[in-house]
Amino acid sequence: MIWEVVIVLIYAICLLTVLLFAITQVFLFLKFREARSQVIKNELSAFSLNDHLPRVTIQLPLYNEQNVVQALLEHVAAIEYPRDRLDIQVLDDSTDDTSALVQTLVAEFSARGIEMIHLKRNNRDGFKAGALKAGLTQAKGEFIAIFDADFLPQRDWLLRSMPYFNDAKIGVVQTRWGHINRKTSILTRVQAFALDLHFSLEQMGRQASGVFMNFNGTAGIWRKSCIEDAGNWSGTTLTEDLDLSYRAQLKGWEIVYRPDIITPAELPQTVQAARGQQFRWNKGGAQNFKLLWRPLWRNKEISFKEKLFGTAHLFSSSLFFLVLLLIVLSVPLLWIKNSHPGWTWIFYLFQIFGLTTLLLMWAYTGSYKLINTAQNVSWPAALVDFIIFFTLAIGLCANNAIAVLQGHLGVVTPFVRTPKFNAGADKRNRGTKPWANYSSGGQFFPAALEFSLMIYGIFGILLASQMGPNGDFGLAPFHLLCVLGFGYLFIKSIFTGSKI
Repeated sequence: MIWEVVIVLIYAICLLTVLLFAITQVFLFLKFREARSQVIKNELSAFSLNDHLPRVTIQLPLYNEQNVVQALLEHVAAIEYPRDRLDIQVLDDSTDDTSALVQTLVAEFSARGIEMIHLKRNNRDGFKAGALKAGLTQAKGEFIAIFDADFLPQRDWLLRSMPYFNDAKIGVVQTRWGHINRKTSILTRVQAFALDLHFSLEQMGRQASGVFMNFNGTAGIWRKSCIEDAGNWSGTTLTEDLDLSYRAQLKGWEIVYRPDIITPAELPQTVQAARGQQFRWNKGGAQNFKLLWRPLWRNKEISFKEKLFGTAHLFSSSLFFLVLLLIVLSVPLLWIKNSHPGWTWIFYLFQIFGLTTLLLMWAYTGSYKLINTAQNVSWPAALVDFIIFFTLAIGLCANNAIAVLQGHLGVVTPFVRTPKFNAGADKRNRGTKPWANYSSGGQFFPAALEFSLMIYGIFGILLASQMGPNGDFGLAPFHLLCVLGFGYLFIKSIFTGSKI
């Protein structure tokens, strides 16, 4: 009896926590919807090359990026800005042929009068954060722009972004990510959906609400004095961008997000790459929750609303662990429900939590439609994308739950870069081995775990058919999503080259 009560109690706590998260998402969606009209009103005119502009350093952190580095340097070198006020740092931690290629390219661009230097470390201490920190000691600019290797900034990116620093309180300007390979597969389509949600509901919603938000690691600009005042880059967590963003805002600095300035980038094209990126992001989120929630609540200069939404933001990655618990407990819960007729009222009460899915569906499809207004996305198309997103989010929850658990327990793992394939190039110039020279970690365990959870979902459906005279299929839709989500990832793991 005790273990049955414990299972029901844990299940209820997980359901309630996920529902509360859904409510915060609805709030941010409403704020995002209200703020859309302000985006155009708040847009500042781009600088001219004839204006007296501050000096900017562009930092390009690399690690084994031979597939994409040439396209990156070509786009960055073409950015319009006075040449005497711009320098470019290629922060190269590579261990493969990328370094030789970078050396050749930097020499070519330097010969054309572009101030570009190749900075090569002897180690990867601090990973990306360590590279950015090392480069900062040699940076000449008052402002530091950062691009990851697969980003292709537009020529006017700096001239359009820099005016927002006219306000001395602004420490960071973040711009929106575009998606070069959105339509390549279901996997890239669902990642584009998720990132569009982040750059609409999350970033615009948080900005409109006046609560903490974050720099996204790339396609943004920092005021150098803000980085230094906040304590500089740190490799303590795997998401150094979130860490520094919160430390800066705790110091009183503000972040501006501009959704109208878009930088195309590449989405991970294999399950292995997507798993690795999600693992890093979610583990880093858990590490930052552990590191920052106390300083957040101890700070007397910020409001209760900022503390509440900041905590929800930092904790959001940990929801994957709760979802995994819901999956694991759902089968014994089905047995408990049919073994204790006197507890029927509890399970009727649980049905209220079905509202969680409806709230998320409304907020996410609405946000997705609004941020893609130019593409005229229909409600049916947005709903289909939400269902695919929701299914694969469940499929990734085991991978992400392990990451979250490691983050909370302080398990140290290396920073694994996401493989790039040069998806924006024509087929002749694309990288042929996107996983070459990347440490991908073991792929057998996550695939085996996903296979096991797929079978578990099938077992849940079969068990439901045996409950009572007519079966009990209340959890069958949830178990079906588990079968589809985990099954898709498992199959894609086997057939890596598939375009499905």
